[in-house]
Amino acid sequence: MEQAKIDRINEFARRVKAGETLTAEEQAERAALRREYIDSVKANLVSQLDNTYLVEPDGTKHKLPKKPLE
Repeated sequence: MEQAKIDRINEFARRVKAGETLTAEEQAERAALRREYIDSVKANLVSQLDNTYLVEPDGTKHKLPKKPLE
């Protein structure tokens, strides 16, 4: 996710925290940006877990078993 989009999410957060109300278009944009951010974080986590191995005491390595995302 680009830094500009993260900055936009933070701008919305600051405005709401300051007591401003967002327009319907801004609320829709904020929701879309949040969803994109969450999807990005999930994809990064899946990528990390795909490259994670369990090491047994005897030194053998096993990949983590995959579970479906919910």
